[in-house]
Amino acid sequence: MSITAPAGKVRRTTAGTVLEVTDLHVTFPSEAGPVRAVRGLDFRLAAGETMAIVGESGSGKSVTSLAIMGLHPQSARITGSIKLHGDELLGRSDEAMSRLRGEELAMIFQDPLSALTPVYTIGDQIVETMQVHHSISRAAATTRAVELLELVGIPNPGVRVKSFPHEFSGGMRQRAMIAMAIANDPDVIIADEPTTALDVTIQAQVLEVLKKAQQETGAAVIMITHDLGVVAGIADRVTVMYAGRPVEQGTVDEIFATPRMPYTIGLLGAVPRLDAKDKEALATLEGNPPSVVNLPPGCPFAPRCPMVTDACRTDEPPLAPTDQPGHRAACIHSARIAQEHLDYADIFPVPVIPTSSLEQIPRDQRDTVLELSDMKRHYPLMKGAVFRRRVGTVYAVDGIDLEVKRGETLGLVGESGCGKSTTLLEILNLKPPTDGRIAVLGREVGSLERRDRQQMRRDLQVVFQDPMASLDPRMPVFDLIAEPLGVFKYSPKAIEDRVNELLRLVGLEPSFASRYPQQFSGGQRQRIGIARALALEPKVIVLDEPVSALDVSIQAGVINLLDELKAKLDLSYLFVAHDLAVIRHIADRVAVMYLGKIVEIGDVASVYDHPTHPYTQALLSAIPIPDPVKERTRTRILLKGDLPSPANPPSGCKFRTRCFKIGTLTEAQQQRCITEVPQLLPVIDGDHTSACHYNEERAVV
Repeated sequence: MSITAPAGKVRRTTAGTVLEVTDLHVTFPSEAGPVRAVRGLDFRLAAGETMAIVGESGSGKSVTSLAIMGLHPQSARITGSIKLHGDELLGRSDEAMSRLRGEELAMIFQDPLSALTPVYTIGDQIVETMQVHHSISRAAATTRAVELLELVGIPNPGVRVKSFPHEFSGGMRQRAMIAMAIANDPDVIIADEPTTALDVTIQAQVLEVLKKAQQETGAAVIMITHDLGVVAGIADRVTVMYAGRPVEQGTVDEIFATPRMPYTIGLLGAVPRLDAKDKEALATLEGNPPSVVNLPPGCPFAPRCPMVTDACRTDEPPLAPTDQPGHRAACIHSARIAQEHLDYADIFPVPVIPTSSLEQIPRDQRDTVLELSDMKRHYPLMKGAVFRRRVGTVYAVDGIDLEVKRGETLGLVGESGCGKSTTLLEILNLKPPTDGRIAVLGREVGSLERRDRQQMRRDLQVVFQDPMASLDPRMPVFDLIAEPLGVFKYSPKAIEDRVNELLRLVGLEPSFASRYPQQFSGGQRQRIGIARALALEPKVIVLDEPVSALDVSIQAGVINLLDELKAKLDLSYLFVAHDLAVIRHIADRVAVMYLGKIVEIGDVASVYDHPTHPYTQALLSAIPIPDPVKERTRTRILLKGDLPSPANPPSGCKFRTRCFKIGTLTEAQQQRCITEVPQLLPVIDGDHTSACHYNEERAVV
C-alpha cells in the first residue's frame, strides 16, 4: 500500500543534505555548575539516509534530538548551528518551530503511552496532526488516518482509529506514533529509543514498520538507541557519543568491522551475541561515564581505558580522520589500533569465569532444587462494581513442568503476558498454586507451615528488574543488605562482617555502605540488590529481568558477576528475560513460554542451534545481531498481531492464530492444530522437547 503526500506538500530537498548540525553545544544550569550535556557535535544527514546515535545513558543522545526539535527549556544554553534545508533553526521562536514540528521535523518518542494524549482517540490525534499544518477536511483527514494505520500494520484500522491509547498494546501504540510521525510526509524523523520497552517480536515489527515508513516518505532518519544489534540492521552511518561529544563517526560497516576508538570497541565487545557458539565472559567497561559538570582534563574515557597513557590525560583528543575515508575517531591510539588490528580481546581484559565442581557431575545425578509439575495459576475474571460476579477465568499459567538442578541456570523466555512473572511469583509465594505442584529443595510448598515457610525463604531469594524501585531510597546500603540478617537474629558483629564481605563479593567497596541507593549508578544498584539476595546464603535465586534496564556495558559486568557467583557459591538460577542473547550467555537450559504453556525446552545449544517450534524460531529471528553483514542476509520471521488474551485463549494449539506455518498445512493438518493441544515430545534428544504437531528444524541465527 502506498500513501500519497498531503495536498500541497512539496519536499524542499529530495537529494543531498537535509539536516546539518555544526559545533552543537547544549548546556544546562545546575547548583553544581554548568551541565555540558552536548559538546561540539557535528554531522550531516542526507535525504533517505539513516544515522544512528549510540552511547551509554547520559552521553547526550536524547539531548541532541530535543535540541534539533527545539524542545529544550528556555534555561538551556544552545550554541552552534542546526540547519534544515540550509535554514538556521537555532534562535527561532517556539511559534516558528511549531510550524516545522510534525510537518518537516517529526519525532517518535521512547514511551508512546506518555506521548499520546489519553483522552483523545488515536484517530483524533492523527487527524489533528494533519489539520494543524494543512487545509484538509476532517473526513479526508480521517480517511488518511485509516490509511496510515493500515500502512503501519494496525489490524482493522477502520475500527481501531476510534480507539483510545489505553486500548492499544505497547507495540500498537508505537506503530500509531509512527503513523502520526509520517502523517505529513516529514523530511526528518527522529526515533528516540523507539523499541526499548517492547518485546523482541514487537520490536522486529516496529523496525520493519519504520523502514517501510521511510521508504514511503523518503525521509532522513536519526535513530537514537543503545541496542547495537538494531543499529547494525537499520543504520547507514553511526555516531558514537561519550560524555557529551562524538568520539567516533563512520559508516555502519566501518564502525562494526574496524572501530578505531577503544570505547566503541568496548561497547561492541560487551554486547551479548545470539550467534555466539562458545559460552565465555563478556568484555566489560570498568567504571562509569564521568560527570559532565566538571570534566577533568584530557580524554574523558581515560579513567576507563586500558590503553591510557600520560598523553591521554593532558589534552582531549579531537575527532580526527582515521586510515579510512570518512571515518573519524577521537583517540590518539587510533593509528596503533589500525596497524595492530586490535579488537576488544586485545584491549579489554576478558574475565575468566571459574568453573564449578558441579559442572563435572552429570545433570541427572545432581539434586533437584526447584520442581514444577503441571503447575497452574488461574484467576477469576470478575465484573460489576456493586454486585460482583464471575464472568470468566484468566489462564495466566496453564500447566507447566520445570526442573532446575543444583548449580544450573534455567532461562525462562517469552513475550510479555506469556506467564513468566506469574510463574516466578507462584514460586516465591511458597503457597499452593491453583493446581499442580511446586517443590523447593525437595519440599512441596503446599505442605509448609508458616514457620517452615519463613525458614525456606533463606534458601530462596529474588533479584528484581528495577534496582531503584526494589531498594528503599531512605535506607543506606548497609541497612538494605543487613535487613534480612537482622530478621534471622544475626549478631551485630556478624552482620557487619557479612555486609562488608558481600560488598566485596559483588565488586563494591565496603566504604560504600554508608551511601544511599540514589548515589549509585544503575549497575551498582543492581549489584547491591544481588548482595542483599546473597545475604542469607541461599541455594536458589530467582532473577526477574535483572539486566534489561541497564546499559550494555553495565549489563555485561552484571552478567559476568552472576556467572562468577554461581560458580563460587554453587548457586542455582531461574533467570527470566525477554532478551534471548542474554540467555544464551548465562543459561545452561532454556524454556520458551507462550500463553501460559511451555512450547520448547532443552539445553541452550540444542534449542538455539536447532529450534523446532515456530514460536522459538520467531523469537530467535527477532533478536538483532550486532553484525551489519549478517543482519542484511538474515530472513526475519515477523509474527502477525499480538498475544491473545489469557482469558480467552485459542483452542488446540495456542500459537496457531499467529503461526507462520499454518498457512502451508493441509486442511486436515490445520484442523488438528485447531482441535488438538500439542504435547511436549522429544525432537533432537530426550532433553530437547517441543510442543508442535509439525515440528521442523529451521536455522534462524
